[in-house]
Amino acid sequence: MAQTESSCPTLSPEAARDRCAAIRTQLSLANLFGSSSTVSFQQQSPGLGAATSWRVSPCPFYLSSDQLQFFTDLGPHLLSFYRALNRLYNESVKGTQPAWISKYLDQGKPEALVQYSRMKRFRDALPAVIRPDVIPTQDGMVITELDSVPGGIGLTACLSYIYHDLAGGDARLIGGRDGMVRGFARMLRSVQGQHEGCIAILVSEESKDYRPEMSWLAAQLREAGTPVWCVEPQEIRFTEEGLRLQIDGSEQSIGAVYRFYELFDLLNIPKAELVQYAAKKGRVSVTPPYKPTLEEKSAFALLHHPKLHPFWEKELGADCMLHLSAIMPKTWLLDPAPLPAIATIPGLRVGGRAVTNWSDLETATQKERHFVIKPSGFSALAWGSRGVSIGHDMPQSAWVETLRNALASFPTTPYLLQEFHKGRLFEMNYLDEDRQTIVHMSGRARLSPYYVVSDDTVELTGILATICPADKKILHGMKDAIMIPCALRSS
Repeated sequence: MAQTESSCPTLSPEAARDRCAAIRTQLSLANLFGSSSTVSFQQQSPGLGAATSWRVSPCPFYLSSDQLQFFTDLGPHLLSFYRALNRLYNESVKGTQPAWISKYLDQGKPEALVQYSRMKRFRDALPAVIRPDVIPTQDGMVITELDSVPGGIGLTACLSYIYHDLAGGDARLIGGRDGMVRGFARMLRSVQGQHEGCIAILVSEESKDYRPEMSWLAAQLREAGTPVWCVEPQEIRFTEEGLRLQIDGSEQSIGAVYRFYELFDLLNIPKAELVQYAAKKGRVSVTPPYKPTLEEKSAFALLHHPKLHPFWEKELGADCMLHLSAIMPKTWLLDPAPLPAIATIPGLRVGGRAVTNWSDLETATQKERHFVIKPSGFSALAWGSRGVSIGHDMPQSAWVETLRNALASFPTTPYLLQEFHKGRLFEMNYLDEDRQTIVHMSGRARLSPYYVVSDDTVELTGILATICPADKKILHGMKDAIMIPCALRSS
């Protein structure tokens, strides 16, 4: 049965329609929303450029006080997880933890990037923005992924402004009207530290769909007194003293860089090596750090590995470990290396049977294939749900082919097998643009909370809800999805 927590009963159909039209107008003025008729198949992705559209709802996605407490508590847990993962990798490199850990986390990465990430200068550096993708299920919340280079920051900030103002301040948005902007500003100032100059958000060509929202965010930050510009990498200039940027006819030094590009794309990014050199010499601060280990989805597999249980319990504490183990799905790295005849893959069972070889999965029935196969991180297919395959949503032949291809890709692009968790249904309202009427949709939600880290303190600044039609198995930004900020439901 669909849940109704997120309905908006206080508005008449006419008032709801007018509010949706106002929301669309404000988003278009911010260059974050385009006509749905202009959106191509390729643009139906989480890339939120001016040509992107989605379904507009008149009200936020409402959370209970218990759900809000879950998200408030989650941020510190995730920072602890990143800190422990960083320690686990470093100790594996040094030999005080098993060598296979760092070997797995470095699999498929360029050697130069691996060596750069291990530099003592960056040893303790962690992501300053943390965004998990959380699926509400009938059994509770489930985290499907962690992202330290997330899109949607500017979009969520803009939506928070719009929904707050249209609701007359009664929306009770998570983070408030400007929590995203204020939190991002605090984070950037913390990252910048003692470095003088402005702050540059570098958006690559690969990530160009996100440029409008990051440009909007930069403008809000400048208006609030933080000198931030969203630029392309080729716009910066390198000198022996550091990085510089031409702004309004004058050249300014850059004190901090917010890296809005994936590490797999480094070879295609102009001047990327100059940014790395300036950071290595201490001339500029960069976040997220150039540490591909911390962008690996295989970290979930390490959390659930029985051999590492003592490490996680010591580093995280028993309560944090149990909590994360319960909400992070069981995950396995698809390593084609043969197992001994008496061995089984830890924790993996199909049809009640222990799995002794990946080929055992090929004969799994559709009901037994409630798994996801996806690239682990360092790949153009590892973001935007591009490389995700749902086991029970494909024919047997396609399942077998996907599994075999994933195993064959291990040397260059490791893949993961992860338990699939079905999201619960929510009943939502949105504006049907063709008919100009408010209609209902049953959908499944992906909740994306944005946490910023400033001086080792974690702050929840906002939550973006993406509600996809009930027949969609993969939940992500698309033209048929509703995208709205989250708010606290009135008791």
